[in-house]
Amino acid sequence: MRILIISDSHGEGDLLHEICARVDADHVIHCGDFTTDRSELPTVPLTVVQGNCDWEEVPVDALWNAEEIRFYVTHGHRHQVNSSLLPIRYRAEEVGAQVACFGHSHFPVCEQDGEVLLLNPGSITSPRGYRIPTYAVLEPLGDGWVEVSFYDPLGRSVTDRGGRYCLTGGESVL
Repeated sequence: MRILIISDSHGEGDLLHEICARVDADHVIHCGDFTTDRSELPTVPLTVVQGNCDWEEVPVDALWNAEEIRFYVTHGHRHQVNSSLLPIRYRAEEVGAQVACFGHSHFPVCEQDGEVLLLNPGSITSPRGYRIPTYAVLEPLGDGWVEVSFYDPLGRSVTDRGGRYCLTGGESVL
C-alpha cells in the first residue's frame, strides 16, 4: 500500500492533481489548507481535514486506519505545531494513533517520538524554513515498520528527509 501525504496546497488544484496522478497512491491524506472548493479535490480515496485557510465543511481532524496502522490527521494550527510538537503527539496517543499527519508550518518533519511518528509533508506550494516544496509517501513494510519518502512537486527524491520507522517501539533507520 502506498499512501500520499500532502498539505498546504493553497489553491494549486492542478498541481495537486498532477502529484496524485504521478504517485498513484492507494490513499491520499490531505492535511488541510487546500483552499479550493471541495469539489475541486482529486477524486481518489481521500482523507481530508480543514486547515485555518479553508472554508469548506470538512472535518477538523480525522482518524484513518490502514494495514493495522492508525493515522491521526489534522492541520496542526489547533495544536500549536509552530511552537512544539508535544501537543499533537499527546493527541495522537489519546486517540491511539501510531502516525500523526499534520501541516500548517509548511516545514517537512518526520520524527518518531515514543511510539508516535510525527509526519508533516511540508507544503507543495510555499515552503517555510526549508529550501523546496515537498510532499511525503508512506509505505507500510510489515511487522510495524513503515518507510517514509519525501519528494519535490516534480517527483524528485528529497534525500535529507524520511527513513524507515518502527511503530512498535523498535529502532528506526534514517
